[in-house]
Amino acid sequence: MENNDLLRRAADLYERSQRSATLTHTGFLSPAERYALEAWAKKSGAAPVFCGGGADNERTAAFFLPDWMEELDAAEELCAIRLTAHFGEPGHRDYLGALLGMGIGREWLGDILIRGSQAWIFCLPSVQKHLLGIEKVGRVSVTAEAVPLSAVPAPERKVKPKSFSVMSMRLDAVAAGLFDLSRSEAARRIEGGALQLNYQECLKTDQLVREGDILSLRGSGKGKITGTGGTSRKGRLFVYGEVYQ
Repeated sequence: MENNDLLRRAADLYERSQRSATLTHTGFLSPAERYALEAWAKKSGAAPVFCGGGADNERTAAFFLPDWMEELDAAEELCAIRLTAHFGEPGHRDYLGALLGMGIGREWLGDILIRGSQAWIFCLPSVQKHLLGIEKVGRVSVTAEAVPLSAVPAPERKVKPKSFSVMSMRLDAVAAGLFDLSRSEAARRIEGGALQLNYQECLKTDQLVREGDILSLRGSGKGKITGTGGTSRKGRLFVYGEVYQ
């Protein structure tokens, strides 16, 4: 979904939730869409709650709560199914292709978590029954069943902690430290369009990076700046981050 369409839709959902005092929500958003919506929310005064059904889910839906609702009960608003493959272990692309092949839009599907021959798929309640009709993923037969969100295992995310120092929080300097590159190489790759800052292409080597920003560099992976603090004797700022494994 184009960001302009997404933000117009979000504005409509927010207005409806306030006007009718009902809970409204988007479909599942990609990280880039969520980032754009979060930026809009700060300016508009909206305060959506983002939830993907589990801790640290990458794809999340934005929920607009009416004034009377204090918190969101994810178990009432999102669902999950478990697929068990027989005589095979399909990959993420196989599962996603099979689900989209059923005519279900990507925005109706959340994260897909795979453990060996089993996969758990987060989804909106309106499509859960349809998803339960899946029988094959590629050439592999599967059995589908509905499961509570609490039965979905936590994702196994591995990160490598990083610490380095920079003269300033310029994008080229931070990217060099985070991905073990020379500053000139980092600058070259940024100018070549290989880097995304918070899921948006950024060509400005002098763009300032802040705590919480996410950097994705083609060929080097993705990482997050988790903090800054203290300076060296030469006045360089210490930066802390993590690179996803």
